[in-house]
Amino acid sequence: MSWLWAIIVGFVLGLIARAVLPGKQHQPLWLTTLFGMAGAILGNAVAGWIGVADTRGVDWTRHLLQLACAIAVVALGDMMYMAIRGKRGQTT
Repeated sequence: MSWLWAIIVGFVLGLIARAVLPGKQHQPLWLTTLFGMAGAILGNAVAGWIGVADTRGVDWTRHLLQLACAIAVVALGDMMYMAIRGKRGQTT
């Protein structure tokens, strides 16, 4: 069940990250979900490093860190995706 939850959270974070970023992102939806999952994992790690991973009540700081990391991962992932896709399109 935890994998299903990770996929759902990654999907939602990836979509929010795509909505926040300016312009059009070109990666497919499945890749956006993977980028959102990576952002959530990275955000959890950062929250653990600064000591806010487990607080009383809702962990707003952890959730904001997850979103910020998801935005960064989606932005970088889109740039890498377009670089790879652009190079592949030139060789054909």
